[in-house]
Amino acid sequence: MTVNELADALDTSYQAVKKVLDGKSGAFSAINNAKAAARLRVTSDWLALGTEPRDAADGGQPTEPKKTNTDITIRQYDAAGSMGNGLDLPDQPGVIQNLRVSKEWLSKNVRAYSAAKNLCVVTGFGDSMQPMFNPGDPLLVDLGVTTVEFDSVYFFRVDNLGYVKRLQRIPTENGLVIRAISENKDAYDPFDITKKMDFQVIGRVLKVWRSQEF
Repeated sequence: MTVNELADALDTSYQAVKKVLDGKSGAFSAINNAKAAARLRVTSDWLALGTEPRDAADGGQPTEPKKTNTDITIRQYDAAGSMGNGLDLPDQPGVIQNLRVSKEWLSKNVRAYSAAKNLCVVTGFGDSMQPMFNPGDPLLVDLGVTTVEFDSVYFFRVDNLGYVKRLQRIPTENGLVIRAISENKDAYDPFDITKKMDFQVIGRVLKVWRSQEF
């Protein structure tokens, strides 16, 4: 919350709030302290004193304020996927470091995921998935999905090369073949993943923020 937003919530001036935050004024008034605590989702005691009221049940020791923040930080995966010819996973850290979203946003915008703790951000490189998404776009990946149960876009590796491509299940007389397909078909040929390959599904791509220059 900005100083202006807190000042508006308290119906007071920017300067009055800034003095308190900078330590140039002792504290808010009792009424404003209560309003600020409610707005910031902490107790009045913690905001004014830095501690909670003493409680006989805990031996009279101050307790920490309860954490009420429902935001979720979606961490960066430790290697970038490839939307081109592949990248060595250990040497290619992603560019987008993390995303911070609320539980409400997650429930409304990401419908199918294994668990919030399994979500991560992967930055794709290359142009093989254009126009679906562009080089450098952040991808939301579910690390809880480690098999190709249905056709979708996956983050996977073959040997030590990482890829972000659409995987299609193709039944043949010799068994199931998984085909890796690029969106940019004019520049990139599909390739088949067979049982003899060192293949691992790292996760399924759930969402992408597609960038576009103007």
